[in-house]
Amino acid sequence: MRFLITGGAGFIGSHLAEELLVRGHRVHVLDDLSTGSIDNVRHLKDDPRFSYTIETCASTSIVAELVDDADIVYHLAAAVGVDLIVESPVRTIETNVHCTEVVLAQAAKKRKPVFVASTSEVYGKSTQFPFHEDGDLVMGASTTGRWSYACSKAIDEFLALAYWKERKLPTVVARLFNTVGPRQTGRYGMVVPKFVSQALGERPLTVFGDGTQTRCFCHVEDVVQALVDLMLLGNEAYGQVFNIGSQEEISILGLAERVRALAGSDSEIHVIPYAEAYEEGFEDMPRRYPDIAKIQRAVAWAPTRSLDEILGDVISFQQAEAAVV
Repeated sequence: MRFLITGGAGFIGSHLAEELLVRGHRVHVLDDLSTGSIDNVRHLKDDPRFSYTIETCASTSIVAELVDDADIVYHLAAAVGVDLIVESPVRTIETNVHCTEVVLAQAAKKRKPVFVASTSEVYGKSTQFPFHEDGDLVMGASTTGRWSYACSKAIDEFLALAYWKERKLPTVVARLFNTVGPRQTGRYGMVVPKFVSQALGERPLTVFGDGTQTRCFCHVEDVVQALVDLMLLGNEAYGQVFNIGSQEEISILGLAERVRALAGSDSEIHVIPYAEAYEEGFEDMPRRYPDIAKIQRAVAWAPTRSLDEILGDVISFQQAEAAVV
């Protein structure tokens, strides 16, 4: 089969491309390299089943041509990372909403199935744990820019599901819970690669907030297995929303301590208030914990790697990268 991945030179997209190639498929990547990197897919360029286009998926003509050549579309292109969301809210909203509009509109012309990547952020301030796909989404005030990303991804979900209901375009939405692993950058505020880089450099690990907020981290290789299996499932997945993530929960302060221990680092841990780290009035989700029963039923998927294994992979990757430099 032929797959198009928007944002395919990004962290998750590049691992997804690898998995599809391993399974014998053809892959074309569309990426403007604004947050992705050609280095993420450089090792794939010699494979005759792999190709790529450096261009934004806001380009209707480019997207139309590439969608026509694909059997299934993965739409992963998005503005990502808390730092980017806070610093560039206009870019965040426009990228997330407009690019999704373009991809869905072009796919609808030929009824090409589309996977739309969403995020656990859409649950917002909900306290209905574990987060279930049918649960309420509780957003903060529009005057708090931090929620612009969550709202833009929620609009993406509504749009994808509307295309399924009204125009019979096969769509699948997945809410990803803190996907981590090799090739992820800490440049836009991703906490695991940031902590690992700080620990390996013997710099202070900077914990934002009070450190009691908890997260569940899932290895990217587990995640892409779920993404492929969902789209190959076909009709049973269309028009559905799925949580994808681990249920191994840890506080951010606990994460810093775990990274420091596994990296053999003597770095100090500095706790920095949100107002100092981001902006006055910044709000965060105190907990993100997914219900994954739905995807387990659909494709018999569950995470296979522990948090220590995930952190070990990220540490090994950054050490290897440093050795090359």
